[in-house]
Formats: sequence, structure tokens, C-alpha cells
Amino acid sequence: MHSVLLAVQVVIALSILNVWLLRRSQPSPWRGGNSATLREEFAVYGLGPVVMTAVGVLKVTAAVALLAGVWMKDLARPAAFVLALFMLAAVVMHVRVGDPAKKSLPAATLLTLCVCVGWLSS
Repeated sequence: MHSVLLAVQVVIALSILNVWLLRRSQPSPWRGGNSATLREEFAVYGLGPVVMTAVGVLKVTAAVALLAGVWMKDLARPAAFVLALFMLAAVVMHVRVGDPAKKSLPAATLLTLCVCVGWLSS
């Protein structure tokens, strides 16, 4: 079970880092509305660049903390719960702008995984 939990931590963290550091300017079928970039997606949600930057810094920091939590166990639980809150907000935003349920699937999956990691981490 411990190995699975660690693997899930890594998957969550790498997923967040991929979106925010590598693919932020690339289109994705999961982006809100008809947006092609992360900046456009935040605009669809009615959120400006300052909020996008703040969210990005917090999510990347939490993802790095979740990765570090593989070795420093005390970091895993808080990082997972911080990311869970952001994933819950992402699902809410998708619903708020009327996106089809399919677009919320990655955020909902990560939300579930983050809650599991947070709950099961010691």
C-alpha cells in the first residue's frame, strides 16, 4: 500500500507540474470553455492574470512539496489537501461556466487522488 501511495503522490505532482510548467500555452481538450491556453482558461472563469499567477505559484509549490513528501513524510498530507482544494475549485469553475462533465474529469480525478493521499499519509 505504501508504494502505491508514493506512486500516486508522484503522479499527482507530475500532472500538476506538466500543466503549469510545460503545457500552459498549449491547447488541451480539458480546458474550460473554448480556451486554448491556461491564460485564456482563467479568463473564461472570470479570473485575471494576477489570480492565475497566484494559483500557479501555489499549485507548483504544493506539487513540489508533494514530491518532496516522498522523502519528507510531513509534507505529503498538507500538500495533498492544498491541491485537493484547488482541484475542487477547478471542478466548480467548470460547472459554473457550463462545461460538459468530461472537461471536469481530470480535476475530479486529481481531487479524489489528493484526498486519498491526504487521508492515508502519515
